[in-house]
Amino acid sequence: MKQKIVMKVQMNCQKCRTQALMLAASACGVNSVGFEGPEKDKVVVIGDGVDSVKLVTCLRKKVGCTELLTVAETK
Repeated sequence: MKQKIVMKVQMNCQKCRTQALMLAASACGVNSVGFEGPEKDKVVVIGDGVDSVKLVTCLRKKVGCTELLTVAETK
């Protein structure tokens, strides 16, 4: 079951963006990671069996305010 997870992350600088991207990419089961939105403040994770709650908790601890927007199945 592949899923697409979209999270809004408060990123103040380029270092925060890089750290958020690296943390999301290192999660177990992640296939691809990218940014979305006009301000590039939404992190999109596509993967198989990714624990979205654990990922959001990790981003909150390391980067800052993170909000889980959607979790949807993809083909």
